Amino acid sequence: MLSRVCETLYWVSRYIERAENVARLINVNNMLIMDLPKGVSTGWEPLIDIIGVRQAYQENHTDFSESKALRYLLVGHDNNSSILNSIISARESARTIRDVIPRDVWEEINSLYYYVKDNQNEGLSKRGRFAYLKKIIESTHMIFGTLDATINHDQGYVFIRFGLMIERADMTSRILDIRSATLITSDEAKPYENIQWISLLRSMSAYQMYRQQMGVRVQRADVIEFIMHSEVFPRSILFCLYELKQLMEPLIHSVELIKLIDEVIQELKNKDVRALKNSDLHDYIDQVQIKLAGLHNELAESYFLKPPEVTE
Repeated sequence: MLSRVCETLYWVSRYIERAENVARLINVNNMLIMDLPKGVSTGWEPLIDIIGVRQAYQENHTDFSESKALRYLLVGHDNNSSILNSIISARESARTIRDVIPRDVWEEINSLYYYVKDNQNEGLSKRGRFAYLKKIIESTHMIFGTLDATINHDQGYVFIRFGLMIERADMTSRILDIRSATLITSDEAKPYENIQWISLLRSMSAYQMYRQQMGVRVQRADVIEFIMHSEVFPRSILFCLYELKQLMEPLIHSVELIKLIDEVIQELKNKDVRALKNSDLHDYIDQVQIKLAGLHNELAESYFLKPPEVTE
């Protein structure tokens, strides 16, 4: 398979997963604000930090009000990670490889693009927001489900799955980092601390699976352990890393990449994440994110087209 096609499949997958993650975050944050008393909520600022666009956001915005932050996250043209821009990028990339992906997948991506673009006002309104975001999440699930059921599980499929898993692991680490850092721990908010950890789990659809594996009580150390170390929950960082390794094993030229993945897995498994507090947790997650970026760079170096060298 051509390097250009592999790279395009990889990015289509990442863009779609990114759109779903942002939709999920907005939905859960909206519910968290309703669950917490007025004046206690962290508002919308943490979501800007989770997707890593604070500096860009502050270039054109003076505050983190609901209306401004939501527009930026949903349909902000100046935000590469907005839902609309992620779907536009996925659609444009998919259009260049329409002969490779199943027709049903292309039609679903195209339909999602028009839905997101044509129903922006629904997403920005309190009344229509939940249905709008639910439709986006369901459509992304439909795209990945259709891909899994209808595309050849060959080299191209490997890059689709790799893009999905590395984007998912990165977003999981970001959610855990920012949500734990912005946890409201004042005396006034103490009774609601449990709600905030439940919200973190729900932002990854992890609440029910957490209770099955860790028990009914929701506690800080257990949540961190589950989100980072679970070997059976498909959004945990460790699960994603195992999947990345399994995907690479059949491919040629994958020795260095598998070695890097193994190093990250062993380091993560050996880390007592339950004991990490505040700045230590933040610093450790930073290191995890750097290593995930390193996996992407190694993948690109090994399999994707390199830009031509500039000669003087």
